[in-house]
Amino acid sequence: MDLSKIPNPVIMVAGEVLGLHYYHHATLDTLFMESGAPGDPPEGNCVLKCQRWFSRCNENPSIDPFKVLGCVLENFMDTELSKYDNAFDNYSDQKDRINRILTKYGLSYKLGGKIYGSNIGITKITLEEIIRSRDFGAIEDEFRRTVEMVESDPASGITAANSMVEALFRTYIEEEGLVLPSKITVKNLWKVISKNLGLDTSKIENQDIIRIITGLTSVIDGMGAFRTHVGSAHGRSPKSYKIESRHARLAINAAYALSIFILEVWDHHKRRLL
Repeated sequence: MDLSKIPNPVIMVAGEVLGLHYYHHATLDTLFMESGAPGDPPEGNCVLKCQRWFSRCNENPSIDPFKVLGCVLENFMDTELSKYDNAFDNYSDQKDRINRILTKYGLSYKLGGKIYGSNIGITKITLEEIIRSRDFGAIEDEFRRTVEMVESDPASGITAANSMVEALFRTYIEEEGLVLPSKITVKNLWKVISKNLGLDTSKIENQDIIRIITGLTSVIDGMGAFRTHVGSAHGRSPKSYKIESRHARLAINAAYALSIFILEVWDHHKRRLL
């Protein structure tokens, strides 16, 4: 699946739900154009119009189709009807249809017209954007969906977890104005940020803290090795071996705990500097 494009089944369901919900050409034309959809309104009934406009977004390299999808869905998904409203049951069912088809393709809708995703990473809403916004709920969601994929594809789960940690480290280095290492690996990135965060064990006196920091370093070393030997990115090494889902879950859960810890330490340091 091309992660830069809205999957066709998502287009079909979203187009049908929105077309039948609004059922008014002028309203849909305004909605799509204000959301950044390119070109004049497509021909066809309201459902076809929505589906064709989403497809057109996929075909235009200057358009972020997921941004358009999120914006078009925003009012529909964020509006809450009272259970006493006659349209409540159908409205709720249609929202569920949208959420189910997004989930099926590793995507999710978040309040405010944001589309997140995690097959082997993030869609057009990047990991860096999530990290900078400190959206801990979105980060947890991404790791959770990564765990969900390990039964069918544990190697991709390892790759996704490693990519999330790498994105966190890169974002930290960029925001703090540090210098990237010459060889970009999770282990080398960790060396840069651990010193900046005060996690260099050579400068810590508390032996218990040293043990914890050493454990974090071991997690990072293990993740890098795991990705090399069993991950799905860039092929697999000659020493690759079969990975079981339980191994992938261990790596992903460790990566999640590490990421949240780093974000909390980072925020603590920022508050001290204010």
